[in-house]
Amino acid sequence: MLRERLRTEATTQTAMSYSNFRLGELVGQFDLVLEDRVDLFEAIAEIEPSPRCQIDLADNVPLAIAINTEKARSELIVLPVLLELRRYFDRRISLFSGVEFSIDPERGLTGFCDFLISANPEQLLVRAPVAIGVEAKNGNVPSGLGQCAAELVAAQIFNQRAGNGVESVLGVVTTGTAWQFLRLTGRRLAIDLREYSIERTGKILGILASGVGESGQLDLQ
Repeated sequence: MLRERLRTEATTQTAMSYSNFRLGELVGQFDLVLEDRVDLFEAIAEIEPSPRCQIDLADNVPLAIAINTEKARSELIVLPVLLELRRYFDRRISLFSGVEFSIDPERGLTGFCDFLISANPEQLLVRAPVAIGVEAKNGNVPSGLGQCAAELVAAQIFNQRAGNGVESVLGVVTTGTAWQFLRLTGRRLAIDLREYSIERTGKILGILASGVGESGQLDLQ
């Protein structure tokens, strides 16, 4: 009996994670106000990618498309863009890949995040404020919105526990070649209905940088 109960509990714990959330379920469970817009980041200025970033993407994007796996797209397209963002802030932000981010397991806010960006330069441990959560997908971008939004709820709680007053967190679901952004501010979850192509790297970088700026820890250059 005890063995069966432990097995059941283990299965339940495994099932409760970021990857299990669907958008509608998340909104209901955490009493969020959902807002969808097509102009959410229209006013954000672009950031010209460096020659290094442009060369990397010119080489990597066709290769990632040919390999066509989530791992290849994540490593060859998403990571170079995030590294460019880190260089833009002169390495004053930290970048984490495949990190465990278990904040509230009882409510399913547990598991691993593809990428997290903190406005804190500490690189050995994830420190508040977490500013951006990135979920990499190989296929359908909208299918990852619930998972990414759940990670943003966790990041918001993480920041609140640190007592820094940061409530706005940026999220993105991306295949590498397509990027869709969402932002959680208080209880309001705003989703941009527009997908940005990797060909608009400058716009993608600008939106990502705005997420760091909203943390209030760093000024945009």
